[in-house]
Amino acid sequence: MSKFLARRLVTRCFSSRPLHVCIVGSGPAGFYTADKLLKAHEGARIDIIDRLPTPYGLVRSGVAPDHPETKIAINQFSRVAQHERCAFYGNVKLGSDLSLSELRDLYHVKHGLFRLYLHMVLKVTKILAFQSLGGVFSAREFVWWYNGHPDYSSLKPDLKSSDTAVILGQGNVALDVARIFLRPTTELASTDIATHALSALEESSIRKVYLVGRRGPVQAALTAKELREILGIKNLHIRIKETDLSVTPADEEEMKSSRARKRIYELLSKAAAAAKGTSEGDCGQRELHFVFFRQPERFLESDESKGHVSGVNLEKTILESVGSGKQIAVGTGEFEDINCSMVLKAIGYKSVPVNGLPFDHKKGIVPNVRGRVVSGDISQTEPGLYVCGWLKRGPVGIIATNLYCAEETVGSISQDIEEEGVGKGEKEGSKGLMQLLEKKEVKMVGSSGWEKIDAKEKQMGIDRNKPREKLVTWEDLLAAASADS
Repeated sequence: MSKFLARRLVTRCFSSRPLHVCIVGSGPAGFYTADKLLKAHEGARIDIIDRLPTPYGLVRSGVAPDHPETKIAINQFSRVAQHERCAFYGNVKLGSDLSLSELRDLYHVKHGLFRLYLHMVLKVTKILAFQSLGGVFSAREFVWWYNGHPDYSSLKPDLKSSDTAVILGQGNVALDVARIFLRPTTELASTDIATHALSALEESSIRKVYLVGRRGPVQAALTAKELREILGIKNLHIRIKETDLSVTPADEEEMKSSRARKRIYELLSKAAAAAKGTSEGDCGQRELHFVFFRQPERFLESDESKGHVSGVNLEKTILESVGSGKQIAVGTGEFEDINCSMVLKAIGYKSVPVNGLPFDHKKGIVPNVRGRVVSGDISQTEPGLYVCGWLKRGPVGIIATNLYCAEETVGSISQDIEEEGVGKGEKEGSKGLMQLLEKKEVKMVGSSGWEKIDAKEKQMGIDRNKPREKLVTWEDLLAAASADS
């Protein structure tokens, strides 16, 4: 008998026995993992827990409202959530409502995604002293604000004090935020953008947005698709300094080895050429400025409004080769200011550690081998404990990246079931979880509660000609979840 066939027989034999799995985090990585586990193991019983009363994570709270095609993934996730062997438990917080050790007692497989992110601090030390200035936000906070996340629905960004906003970073999140600032609100009105955000944007004075990057256009960390979209906004004037588009032999080498980098450079060059000869400074004119070769030195405090940002002091940079075709930005000691009333830091995310779970602080991930959690030496695995998503690989990739990430982790789980005995022994799974939550008086929001929230949001959306009108406070979400049908 072949080894492959033997493995298939072992899996089928085992799959008739219950395999209790808990997935922490209901974003794309969580649902892709659940989907693949349900298909691979007929005995799998999967519980997905999340600190929010709503599922879908990044797709609901992170994807821009004017990207409905990206949110189509929710249809697949909904089918998984409705599977008879899958259950959703919202409003359950790992660490306060449940501990990792309690989950390990209840489940054969504990699958961690832990949607707990800490916005990465700027590498420039001096800027840390100005973190508390009003008008300085992380891009995550701003994205969650306009997407109706209950943690940030009460955020009050000042969009009226001046006509200028500065975004530190030039990745896709930075482009999303810039696009929300600059796209006509009439186009946003039919999306699922939060009403409080739409109202604020309708009254916004922001007309100029600066996207600041430490390196040049060849190294910009964005995708051609996102770039084409923002360049295509009607009546938007693109500003790029001609000198910033000059390329070096090292830049040429980077473009030779990456079609994506070359395409982005071509799009930026074309946009700059098209903007030549257009007038600047017209009242009400919407402008997007790509600022390359600049890094933030410090935030400037307003003289008129103490405690509020009035600009950013930037240091000019040059690129230095560090081998392997990579170039890094190095400060030149020359500085300049951009005046603004708002600064958004779109420089990435970093996972935060979970009590009881090994953590690599430098990489911002849980140490793992193909999704298996390891502690100390990489050969020392934590039985039954796995990771997927950003906590596994870091905050890189797109939503679909989680599909391949989940495939690898589920492959490790399946192999461990066959070879390492994972899944043996009796576990209480859902039954034990429910008893524990009841004992701790946790107001859990189950699948039926989420369905009530979903139905109410869609009905409210119909009334406003939107796909849905999100409930944006914890109180409203929990009230809808517990309402009588």
